[in-house]
Amino acid sequence: MNQYQAIIIGFGKAGKTLAAALAQKGWQVAIIEQSNTMYGGTCINIGCIPTKTLVHDAELQHDFAAAMQRKASVVSFLRDKNFHNLADLDNVDVIEGRAEFIDNHTVRVIQPTGTLEVRGEKIFINTGAQSIIPDIAGLSGTPGVFDSTGLLNLTQRPQRLGILGGGYIGLEFASMFANFGSQVTIFEAAPLFLPREDRDIAEAIAQILRDQGVELILNANVQSVSSHDGMVQLQTPEGLRTVDALLVASGRKPATEHLQLKNAGVDVNERGGIIVNKYLRTSADNIWAMGDVTGGLQFTYVSLDDFRIVRDSLFGEGLRNSGDRQNVPYSVFMTPPLSRVGMSEEQARASGAMVQVVTLPVAAIPRARVMDDTRGVLKAVIDVNTQRILGVSLLCADSHEMINIVKTVMDAGLPYTVLRDQIFTHPTMSESLNDLFSLIKS
Repeated sequence: MNQYQAIIIGFGKAGKTLAAALAQKGWQVAIIEQSNTMYGGTCINIGCIPTKTLVHDAELQHDFAAAMQRKASVVSFLRDKNFHNLADLDNVDVIEGRAEFIDNHTVRVIQPTGTLEVRGEKIFINTGAQSIIPDIAGLSGTPGVFDSTGLLNLTQRPQRLGILGGGYIGLEFASMFANFGSQVTIFEAAPLFLPREDRDIAEAIAQILRDQGVELILNANVQSVSSHDGMVQLQTPEGLRTVDALLVASGRKPATEHLQLKNAGVDVNERGGIIVNKYLRTSADNIWAMGDVTGGLQFTYVSLDDFRIVRDSLFGEGLRNSGDRQNVPYSVFMTPPLSRVGMSEEQARASGAMVQVVTLPVAAIPRARVMDDTRGVLKAVIDVNTQRILGVSLLCADSHEMINIVKTVMDAGLPYTVLRDQIFTHPTMSESLNDLFSLIKS
């Protein structure tokens, strides 16, 4: 049996970064990945990199087949680079196969040719998340039904695309395929569109989608799914809807089902997420869990921060923890993208703070005129008493870059006047922060 100082299960952002850091310290490391198409993790292979590559090409109205080929090339390059970054190190073994625990120090790796057992002093779980498939008759196994991974491997653009789920993943794909020329219909079971967003922001997003030709159906009760003449049929109380392809975008859950965690004494919650403390330790003293597998925020940059917490536990002062995180931003890469940090207006008012809310239409921004994209709105929520920014929503081009500026000011505890009076280059989208925060009445 091969012995290692560290076993890392999963080649995602936290796992691969930790493996490299441990190797630099001279540790003997094994990193286990069940698929050779997933070296580098979800983001590189089936998440943010391929989707954002396609979003970029869709915005430029590139040919769908050509865009898919370029996406595959980008992913292949990064996957190969990530593999060799670890596999070429003398003290790192990359092992392909599905891992399951025998006990809290021993892992069985199931491979096509048999099984392999490895033993580690410390073990780090970074297996990510997997798609949730709703309990709808015929949904599983029907030709033409895809999760996000499957849809990213299409070579021909569906003329009509149905999307089951109106969350952020569904929005990105809806906007992308609409820009490629598909007729897109979103079937959202809930009565409220984007419940985490303020109603004015949600309605602005809905209008942008409608202007792109996307049909948005709320309270959609899809009773069954079937295949007929190469098409996908959705049975609803209102009748039969037919599409060429159906994307199941009903969220993702921690990928823990096959790990046999009980054998290692690792506890999970009701959704299968591994329970960790603020230092990312599990109920087994020598085992940590990082990234999406804990059931927290499913962002690559949070997974990277998980690595920093574990590294500090191993080699630092052991003070860094998940409770240190403030104002984690997110971006939804529809066109134009939505980015938000901090509280929504609804959350801020519910907190009891005395708030002031200001909005700025994107049409008022010179750079937006230059780029010929005046869709969207900027919104800020301010604490009147402290002058601090409680939250910002940006629905505009380049919002995914702008939101990081806002986060930095919020984390530093600085007043909104820093952005109101900041000197920005011109013409840029960032300088619109001057105008947005100038609307606040002192």
